[in-house]
Amino acid sequence: MVKKSFRITNENGVHARPATSLVNEAMLYKSDITLEALRKKVDLKSIMGVMSLGIYSGVTIEVVANGEDEIEALEGIKKQIISLGLGKEV
Repeated sequence: MVKKSFRITNENGVHARPATSLVNEAMLYKSDITLEALRKKVDLKSIMGVMSLGIYSGVTIEVVANGEDEIEALEGIKKQIISLGLGKEV
């Protein structure tokens, strides 16, 4: 199991378009990937789960990957968060 934390810096938070991009990235991996924010944990492969968190600017999120390709999965999610301008690693 590997995990990383990120601070959301995008003024719009994690809205529909970047949430979809993160879910699509997570779907590329076999590992279980969860997203934790605001004391809730959801499957990062579920758009409804991600959107239900209501992540806004300033929130710290934690991404946890567990499985055979966990390191690659976490690196891919990290690259997506940074390239989408959502936030930065803390």
